[in-house]
Amino acid sequence: MAGGGGRAEHDEKTCRKVDGTMTRVFELLGKRWTGLIVTVLMTQPAYFAELRRAIPKISERMLTDRLTELVAAGLALREVDAGPPLRVTYRLTDSGRALEPALSELARWAERYMAEDEGCP
Repeated sequence: MAGGGGRAEHDEKTCRKVDGTMTRVFELLGKRWTGLIVTVLMTQPAYFAELRRAIPKISERMLTDRLTELVAAGLALREVDAGPPLRVTYRLTDSGRALEPALSELARWAERYMAEDEGCP
């Protein structure tokens, strides 16, 4: 029982670092609400107020923060409509729309493997 009392020895192969690409993906899309915002925008561009109604539990501050992150990452565009009243529209860029197959696959996975009450925040 030398070497850890029967435990498997850990070496470099066992303790690999997480791939940097996946780390970047989940640092952005793994944040609460981000995926839901992208999902709403996948169907059509939306005004800020429409996004708030579509995701009722999100605060205005959090929605603003997540939209700012999506714009900075190049996944969404922020367009100001010169009112009156002044309105801001958000739409996905080509990069944002390219997430559709991955999000659809995640939805199929969730339908198959997650109980319904586990899927909603």
